[in-house]
Amino acid sequence: MTAPVLGIAGWKNAGKTTMVERLVAELVSRGLRVATVKHAHHEFDIDVPGTDSHRHRMAGAQEVAIVSGRRWAIMHELRDEEEPPLEAILERLSDADIVIVEGWKRGPHPKIELRRANSGDGSPLADTDASIVAIASDYEITLGNLPVFDLDDSKSIAEFVISTFDLG
Repeated sequence: MTAPVLGIAGWKNAGKTTMVERLVAELVSRGLRVATVKHAHHEFDIDVPGTDSHRHRMAGAQEVAIVSGRRWAIMHELRDEEEPPLEAILERLSDADIVIVEGWKRGPHPKIELRRANSGDGSPLADTDASIVAIASDYEITLGNLPVFDLDDSKSIAEFVISTFDLG
C-alpha cells in the first residue's frame, strides 16, 4: 500500500475514536477511499464464541477468513508471534486514498494531536514529536508553528488533510 498515513494521536479520552469517525465520514463524503487501523492496548476479540469461525480458531487455525455477500474479515492468531509493526499491517490493506491510524502515537508517520482539557496526563505530544502536523483542541492554544483546529471542526480538519496530502 502506498497511500499516505495520518495518525490521530492523544491521551486517553481525548476523543480519538470520535475524531476518526468524523474525519472518515467527511473524507468519504468527498469521494475519497479511506482505510483505518486501530491499535488496541488490550486483548480483544471480534469473533463470537460458539460461531463456526471461532471454533476454527480455537481448534488452532493460524488464520480464519469469514466471508459473506456484504463483508469479509481475516482473523490472524499471533500465538507465539510478536505484535506486528504498523508497516506490516499497512502492507495488507487494500488500495485507499489515505489510511487513518488511531494509536501508535509514537510512530514516525504524520499525526494530528488531539487535546482535551480533561483527558489523560495532558502533556503535549507536539513538544517532543516532530511528526505532529496539527493540533485539534477543545481549548484555546496559541502556537506559532502548527495549525490549531477546534476539536469539533471536522470539516476544516478534512480540508487540512486533503491539502496536506494532496488528495484534491
